[in-house]
Amino acid sequence: MTLDLAALRHDFTWGVATSSYQIEGAVDVDGRTPSIWDAFCATPGRVRDGDTGEPGCDHYRRWEDDVELMTGLGVDAYRLSLSWPRLQPGGKGPANQLGVDFYDRLVDRLLERGITPWITLYHWDLPLELEQGGGWPVRETAERFADMTTLAAEALGDRVKHWITLNEPWCSAFLGYGSGVHAPGRTDPADALAASHHLMLGHGMAVDRLRAAVPDAQVGVTVNLYPVSPVDDSGRHDDAVRRVDGLMNRWFLDPMLRGSYPADVLEDVRSVTDASFVQDGDLETMSPALDFLGVNYYTRHVVGSTPWPSASFAQFHSRDVPKTALGWDVDPAGLTEVLERLHREYPRLPLYITENGAAFDDVLEGDAVHDERRVAFLRDHLGAVTDACRTGADVRGYFAWSLMDNFEWAEGYASRFGIVHVDYDTQERTLKDSAHWYKDLMNAHRGQAGRSGVPHDGSRAG
Repeated sequence: MTLDLAALRHDFTWGVATSSYQIEGAVDVDGRTPSIWDAFCATPGRVRDGDTGEPGCDHYRRWEDDVELMTGLGVDAYRLSLSWPRLQPGGKGPANQLGVDFYDRLVDRLLERGITPWITLYHWDLPLELEQGGGWPVRETAERFADMTTLAAEALGDRVKHWITLNEPWCSAFLGYGSGVHAPGRTDPADALAASHHLMLGHGMAVDRLRAAVPDAQVGVTVNLYPVSPVDDSGRHDDAVRRVDGLMNRWFLDPMLRGSYPADVLEDVRSVTDASFVQDGDLETMSPALDFLGVNYYTRHVVGSTPWPSASFAQFHSRDVPKTALGWDVDPAGLTEVLERLHREYPRLPLYITENGAAFDDVLEGDAVHDERRVAFLRDHLGAVTDACRTGADVRGYFAWSLMDNFEWAEGYASRFGIVHVDYDTQERTLKDSAHWYKDLMNAHRGQAGRSGVPHDGSRAG
């Protein structure tokens, strides 16, 4: 597919993204208390090589240098997340002023450098005390999330105008409480479904709190979406496709964008839960009008039915296509499908690609990393975005995942997604070829659109 910059809006937002637990480190500094990920990492066998979020990329201490990195790249926007246990230790009570001060300094410096902060309120680091009280499967956690949102909005809302409530609630619910491969590591299908509901309920409450505190805020939510295809065209696998698409995509899109759960998925999960966690008024709360939808895209799912007697379940299949270092199929056409589906089937919202990227086995050679496969991945997926734009999808921005190599959850530090290489022994940052390519691409688009760019010396032009 062809990357056609002319298909993008003249004011298209070019950004990079990170999350607090993956880069900040300083997990017990200045009043921060443990999160579920601290506890998960401390459990032997949970995370590859026994890695933890300490020191991450030491961003808590090196944030000024990291802002200068972004300034040199010339990004328009930086998507970051707030560490809930840093902002509000224990998940209850007043804000921690030292935590607020850190984000104050970071936001101010970003704005000084002409970089717009986009804040994600929840990127998986639930305070451990709230998990000990039941976690996302209990309703109170949604209420505590709303309270934290108020603290964040009151602290930063005078300067931050772009807010994302949740990052990938599917992962939080189903990987954290269903399969247990992510924190908190629980394996109860009923809890996973209840968690998904309360995450979306918390999202709706947070939107209301943000709008009350920051009337001019642009507010959205980020979902991880996957096109789901049958392993062959025999028709035998169509119900497996429906089931997987139902739980991975429609279970979240329908309540938040349409105000209702998909009836077929409710029937699918009836043997697991009676859905008594849904109370009167919840669906209305969960579906406030949004200013945009964030889309995270990494791959496609290809599924088939499993043999009798478990034919109601699905089996995931790999294909003979290029793979990332994590074994994920590289499938840029799937991103076009996701965006066109949103445009076709759901209420029309501005769309932002809030994460897209790939892990590859990068090698630092002197002061360079020649990551040609990542350059190709980004080029082809941005080509998929422009394809969707040509068919009418209202895509207004793209955030590359990730600014720099970081703690990749259960994979620890073994998987590198960054366009900037991090030497975890020295914390030295090195721009990869993909970073130079991305910078040139941003400037090429700005040149076409008549916008000011950033020369290679890092100073801002125009």
